[in-house]
Amino acid sequence: MENNIKLKRNVFKNYIFTLLSSLDFTRGIWMIYLASKGMSLTQLGLLETIFHITSFAMEVPTGAIADIFGRKISRIAGRVFSLISVILLLVANSFIWYAIAFVFTALSYNLESGAGDALIYDSLKEIGEEDRYMKISGNKEVFYQTAGIISFLIGGYLAVRSYNIAFVLTIITGIITIVQSFTFKEPSIGKVCPTEEKENIFIKQLKDSVKVIVKNPRIIFLIVFLEVIMVFCTCIFFYLQNYLKGNGYNEAAIGIIYALSSLAAALSAPMVHKIEKRIKEQGILIIIPIITIACIWGIALSQYHYIFFIILMLTESVIFVATSDYINKMIPSENRATILSFTSMVFSFFMITLFPLIGFIGDKYSLITAFKWLGVLGSLFVVLNSFMLISNGRRRKESK
Repeated sequence: MENNIKLKRNVFKNYIFTLLSSLDFTRGIWMIYLASKGMSLTQLGLLETIFHITSFAMEVPTGAIADIFGRKISRIAGRVFSLISVILLLVANSFIWYAIAFVFTALSYNLESGAGDALIYDSLKEIGEEDRYMKISGNKEVFYQTAGIISFLIGGYLAVRSYNIAFVLTIITGIITIVQSFTFKEPSIGKVCPTEEKENIFIKQLKDSVKVIVKNPRIIFLIVFLEVIMVFCTCIFFYLQNYLKGNGYNEAAIGIIYALSSLAAALSAPMVHKIEKRIKEQGILIIIPIITIACIWGIALSQYHYIFFIILMLTESVIFVATSDYINKMIPSENRATILSFTSMVFSFFMITLFPLIGFIGDKYSLITAFKWLGVLGSLFVVLNSFMLISNGRRRKESK
């Protein structure tokens, strides 16, 4: 009984952890900050590529670490690496050191990406409440976006005066988050058998996880679907900072725009389970992506780009919360962190090529041109995605 109470408390503790770990006052300004230190758009793209090459290589191994040694340990290590990365970005003054900082940032994301969701889902599963995951995930998104609102407003305000203060505040909240991450209760389900030989345990974990995915191709489809959408949104999220700065917006004004986008996402996230009940899974996977890509075109073609950006972040939140729930329901607990790390690996795979390409086009032509190319790619994706989903839906009806 006491164990169940501690596992139930993980949900509330995770809300606090999400708020603290997402209080990154450099989140809306780091690209502008590095540009002020002499980095071109192409170099910024390369730094993000370094981040994703590291992430691509380390996602699955770090997911296996979480499954084998515990989600809590993985989460703590992730916060320590995140703190190191912020410190390096503050004190560094060369591309090489920025690149090293991005390696640590990637490792921090790797260690958290599968472990965090697995810790909460398996805590709920152990007490028989996993059906609440979509609603809880939506609530968690509120805390994430609330942290974004605070970070964008305060970070933008501070950046007008001093970038260093924003970094120091982020370091302080990082230390607090490390301390708080020790308070979680590790769920007992999903642990890999400790009797396995140590030299074989990682390989066995990876093989078992791959078998789960191969047996259920729908997991692969949902992972690719989710991460492609996230890649489009992430490219806009980061490069829009420099576009707005180049068009006369100061950091404070940019912070307000990004804070409003987080507010829109925060308001929509708790409603995702209700939206999903109304338009069903098919609606989430077809209608919302179409709106998302339409917003990218709105950013590229309209003077009201900030309005379309706010809507874009809203749709991203809806897709993330709903699709994460669909994926988790199909994964065994003992493979959860490893397979969830596959999703981030797919994200990194697409980011490695697309993100620096957007930076290159932005340098050679303009960011608006880059956004238009992103709109073209996104349009091709939603057409293919819609065709596949509608065709599969018809086949399922005909087979009944």
